[in-house]
Order: sequence, then C-alpha cells, then structure tokens
Amino acid sequence: MTIVVTGATGHLGRLAIESLLAKGVPASEIVGLGRQVDKIADLGITVKKVSYDDVDALTEAFTGADKVLFISGSEVGKRISQHTNVVTAAKKAGVGLVVYTSAPKADTTEMKLAAEHLATERLLADSGLPHVILRNSWYVENYNVAQALEHGLFGAAGDGKIAASPRSDYAEAAASVLVGDGHAGKVYELGGESFTLAELAAEISRQSGKPVAYTDLPEDKYVDLLVGVGVPRAAAEIYADADAAASRGALEVPLTDLETLLGRPVTPLSTSIRAALG
Repeated sequence: MTIVVTGATGHLGRLAIESLLAKGVPASEIVGLGRQVDKIADLGITVKKVSYDDVDALTEAFTGADKVLFISGSEVGKRISQHTNVVTAAKKAGVGLVVYTSAPKADTTEMKLAAEHLATERLLADSGLPHVILRNSWYVENYNVAQALEHGLFGAAGDGKIAASPRSDYAEAAASVLVGDGHAGKVYELGGESFTLAELAAEISRQSGKPVAYTDLPEDKYVDLLVGVGVPRAAAEIYADADAAASRGALEVPLTDLETLLGRPVTPLSTSIRAALG
C-alpha cells in the first residue's frame, strides 16, 4: 500500500505522517509532498517537492497511490484553482481513496473561510473518486498563548463556543481513516473540547498565574486591530468573519466523531495550554 500526504511539510502534514508511522505504516509506503521538503527529510519517508500549482507533477506523484491525504492549501483565494489541480491529478492517477481536510459545517455555515472548502467537497463529489471528508474545526494552536500573556486575548466571538483540539488530534484522526476501512463516502465533523474565548483566557490565566482578559470587539474593530498588527486586510476580514460566525455557533461541533476516530477522549484544553506554556 502507498499513502501520499500532500502539504506534508506543514504542521498538520508532518503530524499526520508521524501518526501513520506510529500506527505501523512502513516509511517505505509513505510519500510526502510539499514545497519545503527539508522540513520532513528526517522522517525516513519518500519526499517529493511538488506544488499545488503543478497538475502534471501532482499526477506523477499520485500515480500508484492507494490513498491520498489531501491537506487543504493555505493560500486563501487560490484554493479553488489549486484544489482543482489536486482532484484532477488524483482522477488521472486513479487514486483509490482521497481523504480531504475541510472546514466545520462547510455545507451549511455562512463563514467565508468555508466557501473554498465546500467548493472542493463538490469537486470531489463530481470527480467520482472515492473520498472522505474531514471537517476539522479550530486548532488550539490558532491562539497564541505567549501573546495572550503579554497583551491579553482579543476577538469578535462573543460567548460563542469554539470546539478546538491540538493539531495532533486531527492528524491522528486522519491517520486512523487512512489505515482503516469503511470510511469512503463519510463526512466527519471533527471538533475538540468546546470553550468560549473568555474561558480560554481564564484557563491561560489560571495556569500561568498572570491575569489574562478577553476583550470582545465588534467585527469591524477586530479587523482594524488585526490590520494594525500587520495582518493583511483581506486575511483580517476572513479571521474576523470566522470569529463573528463563531458567536453564532459556527465552530461548536460535538466531540463524537473526533473521539470515535481517535478511539480515546480528545486532548483537554488544559493539557494544550500546559504544553503551550511549556
């Protein structure tokens, strides 16, 4: 069996490969694709420098693959064209199963960030390829604990609950799907322990012994704050929109699917914060 992991040089990709290795998949059966291949050179797998913009290179890399973990691209605004290349290449290469990392509630949410993910889900459905959708909710790592200790926590999520887990939980769940059977055609809504941003601030404060407050802002003011610290306006608007959507329940996802794939409880928020404080 050959498993190809796209986006393998990113944080999630590397963790997924480590999870596959931990589950007993031989390194010789794993191929990692990415742009900064030195980042995974130590894992002992086959590594190929491939971009989502190069459909021919993707097709060559997918040829002979039984399964592909398709980690979504990171360039918002370019995902649809890049993801079209991935799906086209997988179809040409005759991949047996594609496992795609999507966004929470992609088919029902108003969150702008999900639009490109929903388009990709539809590309996969139209392709006829056997596939699995992993709708990953937020990563705990999305929140910078060091910055929160220094400046406090800011957002526009109100009292909305956010189901988050560390990347390692989502990576392990993806690996479970790749090594398991009977997942084709399934859509999994994956989320960890739910918390409000005020509760996150309180947990950081409790563990660090330093006062950390959450300041809730109107969506437009949060955009201005992000732009003020160097975030490009287009990205700031996406992030603020996600927070506003969270205030309406867009990121509240049950634990069930993630814990089922993990075969264990999700990592508690307290454990993630402890690790971040390190």
